[in-house]
Amino acid sequence: MSTSTVSAVTTSGTTASTASGKSILGKDDFMKMMIAQLKNQDPLNPMDGSQYAAQLAQFSSVEQLMNINTTLDTSVNANYQLTQSINNAMAPALIGKEVKLQGGAFTNNDDSSVTLGYSLPASASGVTVKVYDKNGTLVKEFKDADNAIGDNKLSWDYTDNDGQAVPKGDYTFTVEAKDSQGSAITAGLFKYGVISGIRFSDSGTKLVVGKSEYLLSDVQEIVNP
Repeated sequence: MSTSTVSAVTTSGTTASTASGKSILGKDDFMKMMIAQLKNQDPLNPMDGSQYAAQLAQFSSVEQLMNINTTLDTSVNANYQLTQSINNAMAPALIGKEVKLQGGAFTNNDDSSVTLGYSLPASASGVTVKVYDKNGTLVKEFKDADNAIGDNKLSWDYTDNDGQAVPKGDYTFTVEAKDSQGSAITAGLFKYGVISGIRFSDSGTKLVVGKSEYLLSDVQEIVNP
């Protein structure tokens, strides 16, 4: 298929791929382009038969690839629906269980306290836990926190360094730990909480912990199975 022919087809609006805002040509577009090429070919210099056969083969390949893509999409959607069904069936059994939720981000929804946790790959000579608000402002600092190897936890009552209650909103915490040589130790961050309820939403099954909601994918460990 020559460049001039394709340009003519596109200009005449036969394929409508550009005019309709489509970014990907489908099998219908390829068929329209081939038909338009046949209609607009020079009668005195018709398309070579082998060239036409090659274009038909290309069209067939495009159609097969699109059919494979459709089949894969259907399979992925079916697996997703099955996973959601299994999660929905199993989630109620988690009510009342204490869980470890991964990550250092959490939300104060007017809760009385939150249990923060961190895991150390080795014993540390010193550990400092810092809590920041959504603007990145330091609001609370715990110096000389537990430094044992493995999981450690501490409870924060949502008061700042001056003893004043912090407002509702999003918060994050970090852990600064050093070994006996003064080198930094990377700690894994998580939160502890007890699941009090389950909520089903368009974005997936959500666990109610305190007054906040988390996805099942946020659960790192069930502490008391």
